[in-house]
Amino acid sequence: MNVNQAITNYIDTQTIMPQFYVGDALELLQQFPDDCIDCCITSPPYWNKRQYANGGIGLEADYNKYIKNLVHVFMQVYRVLKPTGSFWLNIGDTYYQKSLLNIPWRVAIALTEKGWILRNTIIWNKVKGGLDNTNDRLRNVYEPMFHFVKQEKQYYYDVDSIRNTPKSTKVVNGAVVSATGVTGVRYKRKIELSTELTDEQKQNALAALDEMLKQVQNGEVSDFRMVIKGAQRTTHSDSERISGRARELHEKGFYFLKYNPKGSKPGDIWDIIPEDTQGRTSHFAPYPADLCRTPIILTCPENGIVLDPFVGTGTSCLVAMEYKRKSIGIDISDEYIFIARERCGQPGNEQFSLSV
Repeated sequence: MNVNQAITNYIDTQTIMPQFYVGDALELLQQFPDDCIDCCITSPPYWNKRQYANGGIGLEADYNKYIKNLVHVFMQVYRVLKPTGSFWLNIGDTYYQKSLLNIPWRVAIALTEKGWILRNTIIWNKVKGGLDNTNDRLRNVYEPMFHFVKQEKQYYYDVDSIRNTPKSTKVVNGAVVSATGVTGVRYKRKIELSTELTDEQKQNALAALDEMLKQVQNGEVSDFRMVIKGAQRTTHSDSERISGRARELHEKGFYFLKYNPKGSKPGDIWDIIPEDTQGRTSHFAPYPADLCRTPIILTCPENGIVLDPFVGTGTSCLVAMEYKRKSIGIDISDEYIFIARERCGQPGNEQFSLSV
């Protein structure tokens, strides 16, 4: 059975057991059908960092060649990804002749020049870094993760699935109190004492504030902030040409910032401790499961397929299984694939494992 047919068959199955391939990522991806993957998440070998089993990308003599090789692979990812799909790339940097090479951003820029759209740069704060005995630079405790898509709109993105649970609204002595303690009393006082607002604007502002408090009480809004002309500046800019908020403040005399009742979105700095590698005898660069969870939940629909073209010991596939998604992992090392299969409950099972 060829790779194209194996992928097609896998798509039609009901299993969430991962499918693994041993071989060169570029050569294998070239055999995948178009538009068959919902989400790709990967952390390729870093340049000039380690001697990986069976060689492969990361061992190039020149970092420019390394970047070109990665771009070739990720343009195949572009082809096999559905129009609604997302690509998440975690990649670390390297010092060469005392200079930090900025490899992650060189790769990201090269990909955007090839058609990828970069939606976010996440900073993975590793909380604790490795030992660092240098005395002429700071210790590194972060790596970037890039979120790319193929189209500007209508890519799959279930933001409600990752929102933080909001605090509850309360009623104290008959008054509505928002999750962060807003009662409206302070805003009413500012409206009444304002010398910037006309009488009509004051009446409209008080009526709008009462309506907003009702929405908080009914659970339609979890929290809010009220910006009043002359009392606070606009959120981003006072220029009416640049800021719609500034225009609204000039015309109405106030506006609201509403908080989503389902909770706030996570930010773009993620505090995640690296996977503990103590006691490992092979593959010393596994990225943590927590780094995979949010991307998979957020951008891979249920029954969708996750791809990792540098799967290593299978962390991304393991997380995909945890959340009932199918997954496909590729690695040049049969040793790593063996470990990945064991971690995913496939010891000795060749049903979804092909070597090319």
